[in-house]
Amino acid sequence: MSSEFVLTLAEKGVFTILLVTGPLLLLALAVGLLVSIFQATTQIQEQTLAFIPKIIAVLVGLVFFGPWMLTQMVEFTSNLFQNMNQFVG
Repeated sequence: MSSEFVLTLAEKGVFTILLVTGPLLLLALAVGLLVSIFQATTQIQEQTLAFIPKIIAVLVGLVFFGPWMLTQMVEFTSNLFQNMNQFVG
């Protein structure tokens, strides 16, 4: 197994991780930004106020994006298992 092959495999793994986690992270970022704007306009400086909407948004996003995320992870894993002979010998 060459170093080029290992780097390509690592690149695909990192890309899959970013692809799967990206929508939920962007959703949490957007909700956090909205809560921060709300806190700045109302001058409510409660630190725990931002956590509840983010948690709810991520859980709702997980319900909507969950099947797609699972499909992406299963495709990557099945690709790894199908090419197992290249990894071993």
